[in-house]
Amino acid sequence: MAAATALSMPEIENKAMNLGIDLSTIDLDKIVLPPGDDFGIKSDDEDILHEEEAPEFETGYGNVIVVDNLPVVSPEKFAKLEGVIRKIYSQTGVIKEGGLWMPVNPDTNMTLGYCFIEFNTAQEAKEAKEKTDGYKLDKSHIFVVDMFDDIERYMNVPDEWTPAEIKPYEAGDHLQHWLTDEKARDQFVIRAGTVTEIFWNDARQLRPDPVYQRQYWTDSFVQWSPLGTYLATVHRQGAAVWGGKSTFNRIHRFPHNQVKHIDFSPGERFLVTYSSQEPSNPRDTHRVVLNIFDLRTGKLMRDFKGSVDDFTTGGSGGLSGISWPIFKWGGGKEDKYFARIGKNAIYVYETETFILVDKKSYKVDNVVDFSWSPTDSILALFVPELGGGNQPARVSLVQMPGKVELRQKNLFSVSDCKMYWQSNGEYLAVKVDRYTKTKKSTYTGFELFRIKERDIPIEVLELDNKNDKIIAFAWEPKGHRFAVIHGDGPRPDVSFYSMKTGGITARVSKLTTLKAKQANALYWSPAGRFIVLAGLKGFNGQLEFYNVDDLETMATGEHFMCTDIEWDPTGRYVATAVTSVHEMENGFHIWSFNGKLLYRIPKDHFFQFQWRPRPPSLLSPEKEEEISRNLRKYSKKYEAEDQDVSLALSEQDRKKRRALQEEWETWTARWKQHHEEERELRLQLRDGEPSDDEGSQEQYEAKEVEAEEVLDVHEEIVD
Repeated sequence: MAAATALSMPEIENKAMNLGIDLSTIDLDKIVLPPGDDFGIKSDDEDILHEEEAPEFETGYGNVIVVDNLPVVSPEKFAKLEGVIRKIYSQTGVIKEGGLWMPVNPDTNMTLGYCFIEFNTAQEAKEAKEKTDGYKLDKSHIFVVDMFDDIERYMNVPDEWTPAEIKPYEAGDHLQHWLTDEKARDQFVIRAGTVTEIFWNDARQLRPDPVYQRQYWTDSFVQWSPLGTYLATVHRQGAAVWGGKSTFNRIHRFPHNQVKHIDFSPGERFLVTYSSQEPSNPRDTHRVVLNIFDLRTGKLMRDFKGSVDDFTTGGSGGLSGISWPIFKWGGGKEDKYFARIGKNAIYVYETETFILVDKKSYKVDNVVDFSWSPTDSILALFVPELGGGNQPARVSLVQMPGKVELRQKNLFSVSDCKMYWQSNGEYLAVKVDRYTKTKKSTYTGFELFRIKERDIPIEVLELDNKNDKIIAFAWEPKGHRFAVIHGDGPRPDVSFYSMKTGGITARVSKLTTLKAKQANALYWSPAGRFIVLAGLKGFNGQLEFYNVDDLETMATGEHFMCTDIEWDPTGRYVATAVTSVHEMENGFHIWSFNGKLLYRIPKDHFFQFQWRPRPPSLLSPEKEEEISRNLRKYSKKYEAEDQDVSLALSEQDRKKRRALQEEWETWTARWKQHHEEERELRLQLRDGEPSDDEGSQEQYEAKEVEAEEVLDVHEEIVD
């Protein structure tokens, strides 16, 4: 079938006239094209679709690079050196046949220390230059890479120096302006239908305050960066990040066709994008592409390409498929390292050079899982049992970049293992499922690592009933407590534990157990102390707001069919939402930390709710402690503001009631006037009888009249 071509407006009008169609009756804005098909019509929405790039024509040598500072070798080592160079540059693009030329000194037959490489496209050549300029082959040979076309430009530099044009400074958007809100409010983003909206959470006014709204802002989802600086949107052509005072201007685009997932590094230095493509030949495997961009410059730092098998993660039964995120970030907020799991190895890269630490992977036979400490460059690795139990399972802590093993714990009869880091990196909990002696069932225990203490001591914790199924586990953020939901019945128990017992720190103790709760999920406040015990799915949105300091329930509530729960970054409010997983009751509720429902917002086709994260506080721990001690002094100001808001709300209520009363009085006065205007007409209709006159009512007298009525007569003959 021939490809469709775009018609001009006169051609469309003539075509419509021939077909007998009146264009004035057609609403062109309601025409929806099939997904992925534009019928030759170019989009004018630059924020969603990239502008079509002009076709590139080869002029000069734009697809050729010059690699300098290579080793000078004899003819015997020529082939080996060429193979090394070809291996390095084949990872960045396709080298043309005969496209690698290494000149040789005709007098000595030794190489001259540089080579020319020709790629299929100029884009591949540019990426090769960016990725390998400064590449360390060894201590004495660090690559210096230039574009071939640039050499001619450098040779034509004029002899006379002319000063560069200095452009006037233009201030960019203030990306942290939202943190200066006088009311100290937090923002959140929602997606419903085709609209994405950003609001202030104005809890004092018991309503959301609109900030920004946009239709068709994303093709799939939106995502805040970890510190709240950027909002990312995802499109068919790639991802984009936005920020600013209130208009959310686009800061950068990150091209990546058919992108499916994105991930920010914890310190917001990098953005990872992911896509997978099904093969046209069923015998081929899925292809995976991962790009890592510098978030501030938009520059592509490195890409990873390969089959799905190259990126599969380990599981207790072998390869278990791709798990997102593929790369996990380490080194705290500085984003020093990122790593992924491979076959019998962990691949750890440093972000300074984007190459493997020590230029080689960390070999760990049969490793199936790993995780980084949230604050330190420490890897926790899990290796399952091998040889039918002859070789025990183990959990190891490894320090990077030296790859020094800090601690190791052997585990026996293990069926599964999961690792949970505390947010400050002080503790690591390892949940271990073990087989019983008969191998017919399992029971669960915890191995608790104290990371910051000398020699990293380990405690073993088993529940009172070790056969209880573990439903959920969660550390208290920035604290020393954790909560566990456990049990086999329809109403499980919830237990709280502390890693500190009085003055003894190296001992775990149970604080309390709450019996028979309608809960299967745990949501700690970001500030600790408070927790929401949530019953999702089968429990239909049961909520219990619990104070762990006082070990008491503050309030209970319900959000029917609730699917998502999220604390705001300050720990003052909780959002519960029903997304379009359910067709009914879509929308979200905002609660106070102690369980008071503040307001409800219904939204049809509701997809997403996300609080905007906040960066860490700039106050020192000592200053925060001082504020906590003098909280009453600081709170007076806010109590006065709360009272003013309360009075304002009361005044608003009075105004509403007064407006309703005035509306009623106006309505009644209008009908009284209408009634009076029709008085003469009523008299004519009643032959002059003033039946509706108040004075005439005095002619009537109300009397009570007694009346007897025979209900039934029954005749009976008596002997």
